[in-house]
Amino acid sequence: MNETITSRDNEKVKHACRLRDEEARRTAEGLFFAEGPKLCLELSAACRCTVCFATQRALDRTPELAKFDAVTWPVADHVADKLSSTKNSQQVFCLFELPHPGPEVLADARRILALERVQDPGNVGTLIRSAAAFGFDAVLLDKGCASPFSPRTLRASMGAAARIPVVVTQDLPAQLTALRQRGMTCLATALRGAVPLDTVGREFAKGLCVVIGSEGQGLSDAAIDACGQAVKIPMTDRAESLNAAVAGSVLLWHFRGC
Repeated sequence: MNETITSRDNEKVKHACRLRDEEARRTAEGLFFAEGPKLCLELSAACRCTVCFATQRALDRTPELAKFDAVTWPVADHVADKLSSTKNSQQVFCLFELPHPGPEVLADARRILALERVQDPGNVGTLIRSAAAFGFDAVLLDKGCASPFSPRTLRASMGAAARIPVVVTQDLPAQLTALRQRGMTCLATALRGAVPLDTVGREFAKGLCVVIGSEGQGLSDAAIDACGQAVKIPMTDRAESLNAAVAGSVLLWHFRGC
């Protein structure tokens, strides 16, 4: 066992904090930061843990952490407070290798969730979790979405981003066009030219891509045009719209098993 880290200015701790806070650093180093014993254990089933920081109390309480093939550093409570991205420290912090799904992921997928400009990490995480729960094969994010491996998104997804491939594209309309060219049905969630959800059927011989935009802006015209068909969720006049994560989860549930 390594010696307990007692300084908040320890270089290993500062490096972990930078990975926690900086998307560019996560991308450059191929690592991401996760917090909490439950989340870290979930992630370890699909991602390799390289470093684990934990208080001695947490190590004693969660012996499963000893199974990680990782360098483990005990940390003092005040160091755990610095590492924590939440008000109440969960006392376990791990660095994991980022998954790198290849181009074959989208080529082989029959059901895809695509998100455009969904910037709220809670919404992105919830939708990734719903996609995994309802049997979708992949999640496609445009460059304007919240990072799937930021601490807030990871908490909302409960580690689902490690269990379902997440692909980031620089040009979502072009990617949707490519999916349609291979015969996949792409459904935009938008009001323009939309038909009620329950009228579109559930048979998609070449696969299905459900496309969702941000709650404030919705989908861009380019994304809607690339889809070729739009759907809307029937609802009463007592609400103007649904939260993006709620609307998306309704659609994902509707198309489960298609």
